[in-house]
Amino acid sequence: MSVSDLVQKFYASDALMHHHLIAQFLHDDLEVFWHSTTGYLHLNKQELVDYSLHLEKAYDSSRFDITHFLKDGDSVTVRYTHFVTTKENPNHELILAHFMAIWEVKDQKLYRAYIMSQL
Repeated sequence: MSVSDLVQKFYASDALMHHHLIAQFLHDDLEVFWHSTTGYLHLNKQELVDYSLHLEKAYDSSRFDITHFLKDGDSVTVRYTHFVTTKENPNHELILAHFMAIWEVKDQKLYRAYIMSQL
């Protein structure tokens, strides 16, 4: 599977909202370097799986509106808006945040992520 295909499959699967799916995409040595409007996070594989579980419990559904998808070697840059619906109001979609993510792939797994997000 190509680097582009892997990243596209990751977003299409909505694995970020399903903790039982996300681990299959992540390298054991995964590191996420995430700058957001609320601060900085440095996550490993287990911490990202735990974050996924948190999202799964908090929201009813999610979708990604990808506007840019650029490949360079073993890296893919993705610009997107993450939309969610809450369990309390599943008919009303909210913007969770706007994202810019650079994913590095190693051994056919997501290996490094450099993410910036804004509410």
